[in-house]
Amino acid sequence: MKVLGYRQHRDDTERSLTWVWLALVAITIGSWTLAPAHITHTAQASVPVTALVLALTFIKSRMIISHFMEVHTAPRWLKRATDGWLIALVATIFVIYLF
Repeated sequence: MKVLGYRQHRDDTERSLTWVWLALVAITIGSWTLAPAHITHTAQASVPVTALVLALTFIKSRMIISHFMEVHTAPRWLKRATDGWLIALVATIFVIYLF
């Protein structure tokens, strides 16, 4: 088993957060480009696009909660509770959108 020093651990954490941040930026840009108004210049409701954007929102939120709020180091029950809350929130938003 390899034992990391404080400096190595900090460098690995910073590198990990940088990659997570880059992924968040890419997902944000991807969500923005999904808006139909960029092509037609008119906003139209679309269930598939909304579902995809909400799925990307779930992924982004989970990454933020896990890495920037450091829930990945929390007890298992807290990880599951935050995941359950996030699933319920995104599902509720989607159901409200459908009706």
